[in-house]
Amino acid sequence: MFSKMTLAAYGHHEKEDLFLQSTKSATSASSSDNTPSLSMWRAAILGFQHLLAMYSGDVIVPLLIGGALHFNAMQMAYLISADIFMCGVATLLQLKRTPLTGIGLPVVLGCAVQAVTPLSAIGNQYGVGVMYGAIISAGIFVFLISGWFSKIKHFFPPVVTGSLITIIGFTLIPVGFQDLGGGDATAKNFGDPKMLLVGFLTMGIILGLNAFAKGFLKSLAILAGILIGTLIASALGMVSLKAVGQASWFHLPQFFYFGTPKFEWSSILTMILVSLTTMVESTGVFFALGEITGHKIEAQDLKRGYRAEGIAVILGGLFNTFPYSTFSENVGVVQLSGVKTRKPLYFSALFLMLLGLLPKIGALATVIPNAVLGGAMIVMFGMVGVQGIRMLQQVDFKDNNNLLVSAISIGLGLGVTVYPQIFQALPQSVQIVMNNGVVIGSFSAVLLNIVFNMRPRRGTSQVQAQVNSDAQTQSKN
Repeated sequence: MFSKMTLAAYGHHEKEDLFLQSTKSATSASSSDNTPSLSMWRAAILGFQHLLAMYSGDVIVPLLIGGALHFNAMQMAYLISADIFMCGVATLLQLKRTPLTGIGLPVVLGCAVQAVTPLSAIGNQYGVGVMYGAIISAGIFVFLISGWFSKIKHFFPPVVTGSLITIIGFTLIPVGFQDLGGGDATAKNFGDPKMLLVGFLTMGIILGLNAFAKGFLKSLAILAGILIGTLIASALGMVSLKAVGQASWFHLPQFFYFGTPKFEWSSILTMILVSLTTMVESTGVFFALGEITGHKIEAQDLKRGYRAEGIAVILGGLFNTFPYSTFSENVGVVQLSGVKTRKPLYFSALFLMLLGLLPKIGALATVIPNAVLGGAMIVMFGMVGVQGIRMLQQVDFKDNNNLLVSAISIGLGLGVTVYPQIFQALPQSVQIVMNNGVVIGSFSAVLLNIVFNMRPRRGTSQVQAQVNSDAQTQSKN
C-alpha cells in the first residue's frame, strides 16, 4: 500500500520536481546546476545515500530513550523498527504537497533529538502513557498553530536566515567530531588512532570524489565514502554483525503497543516547548533548502510544512514512537550531490518503511562505525554552515546593525553548543530551550533584528532633522 502511495505521489509531482531541479540558484553554483532526469535506479541509490546520512541520528533516539526507560530487548526491537517505519511515513507527509500539508522540498524527517531528555524524564516520572499523551498533545498544538507560526516569515530576512543556517551547520560539527572519536567522549578508547584513521579516510574519499569524479559518481560521494570507510573499518576489526543476527525478520507497527496515552499538564507543556524549538529549527532548514533549490519559501509553504510535522508528531504518539521533525543533516547531501529533485527522497521514505518492517535488514545500517559517520558528518555539516555564510553575502554588513545581529546570534548559538552546562542551575523546563544552540541563536537573531532593523529609528530621524535645520539656518544667515 505504502509503495503504491509513494510512486503515485512521485508521479503526480514529477513535472514540478523537474522544474524545481532545473531552477538555478546563486547558492548552488558550485554543484551540478541542471541535473538531468534521473532514472529510477539512480534515484534509488541517491535515496539510499540520504537514508544513511540520517539513519544514525535517528536510531540513537530510541536507543537513548529506551535505555533510560529500561526497556527489554523485545521492547527495544519494536521501538527501533516502529520508529524507522514512522520516519518514512513522516517523510512522505512532508514531501507530497497537498492543499493542507507538505513543504514539497527534498527533506527527510526523523526523531527530534531535543526530545530525548524531556521524554526520558516524563517516562520515568509519570510512565510511558503520559509520555505518549504529551507527544500527541504537542502534535495537535503544532498543527493548530501552523497558520499563525507561518506568518512570522517577515521576521526572517537574509541576515536572520543566513545566521540561522550558519548556526545549524556549525553547531552540528561537534556531533560529527564526537562520532569521529568513537561516539562516546567518556570512553577510554575515545579518539583511538584506528577510529581517527577510518574517519579521516572516509572524509578524504568524499573530498577526493568531489574533486576528481564526474557526473553520477560525484553525486554519490557521501554514500561511497561511508561504504568504503565501513569496509576499511571491517578489515580493522571495527565492525560487528551481532545486531543483525539478533534482529527479527518482520515486525508490524501497531497502535498503543506500550499502552494507551494519558495526559498530564506539565508534561504536555514541556513537549509543547520542545515542539516550538523544532519548529524554529525546521524553519531554518526550509529556508536553506529553498535557497539551494531556488524555490522561494512563502507563508503557505511554511504552513503546510508545519502541519505535516504536526501530523507526524501525532502519529508518533499513536504508534508509541517519537515526535518527528525535518532533519538538517540532509541539507548537506542535497548541496553536495547537486540533485535537488524530490525523486530520491521518495525512495528514502520507501526504504525507511521497508527497513521498519524488516528489522534484520534495517540492522545492517547500524553496523556502520561511528568514526565513519563522523567523517561524513563533518563534510556535510560544514557545507550547511558555509551555505548560511553564502546567504549572508546578500546582507549589507556596512550597516553596523546587521553586523551585530549576525555576530551575537552566531556567537550565542555556538557558545551554548560548546558549553550547554552553563544553564545547569536553571529549572529543567527552561534548560530544554536554553540548552539548544540552534534555538538560542534563532531567537536572538529574530529579537536583535527586531530591535535594530524593524523598530522606528526615532533617534536617527531626530538627528537628521536637527542637521537639516542647522543647514537651513546657516544658509539664511
